[in-house]
Amino acid sequence: MPALATWNINSVRLRLPLVLEFLKKHPVDVLCLQEIKCQNEQFPREALAEAGYPHHAVHGQKGYHGVAIVSKHPLADISSRVFCEIEDCRHVSASVDFGRGPLTVHSIYIPAGGDTPDPAVNPKFKHKLDFLKELKAWFGEAHFKDKQLICGDFNIAPHEDDVWSHKQLLDVVSHTPVETEALDALLNGNHGWVDLVRRHIPHDGTKLYSWWSYRAQNWELSNRGRRLDHIWATADIAAHSTAAEIIGPARGWGDKPSDHVPVIAHF
Repeated sequence: MPALATWNINSVRLRLPLVLEFLKKHPVDVLCLQEIKCQNEQFPREALAEAGYPHHAVHGQKGYHGVAIVSKHPLADISSRVFCEIEDCRHVSASVDFGRGPLTVHSIYIPAGGDTPDPAVNPKFKHKLDFLKELKAWFGEAHFKDKQLICGDFNIAPHEDDVWSHKQLLDVVSHTPVETEALDALLNGNHGWVDLVRRHIPHDGTKLYSWWSYRAQNWELSNRGRRLDHIWATADIAAHSTAAEIIGPARGWGDKPSDHVPVIAHF
């Protein structure tokens, strides 16, 4: 059965062994990466091709941000979008056929927003809110009605069961009401999206996290996580989804793991 995964890898070259280990354990058809932190020509295409993923859509930049899609299947119509007139590499998309006809897959990295949740004094937070507004307008366009899947590091944990403490994080960037309401507005916009993880793991009090801070001395013991990484699909694609999972143990892989872990949707 086909599957797609998303992972903020926090430097694909530094953590290439972890990517290859993941693909060996979980041979998904498509892997979307964020924060690859390399230029296009530095992307490890050869190693990924040898692992069975010869098709790549890469939109990278030196040292920061950067997104990619790697696939077992051919990728067509590769493109990227600039948001807020800022030339950060935060989006790449491609058309891919899982076996039921082509769909467009987007790998996206929404700005983190800095530390202070006030757009008047924090330009990074203002950028994040402006980015979300532009996404909402874009998602309202006709081509987002069907055959679309968007995934990546959204840098927002939207609901109470997506964070370790709703009360303690209400004033912390990634879980403030202005952000969570903006993300819900995206999810429930003109055409509507389906959150594939919560489609299969509903809001019944089950805590779900995809990110644990490097600042924690023992991330596993403290378990103060947030669900920042998401996979959304239009209703026609979501109808074929059969399961979703977050690979929590990957937070402890190797000596230098990413602070994010992979999220997988099965179809």
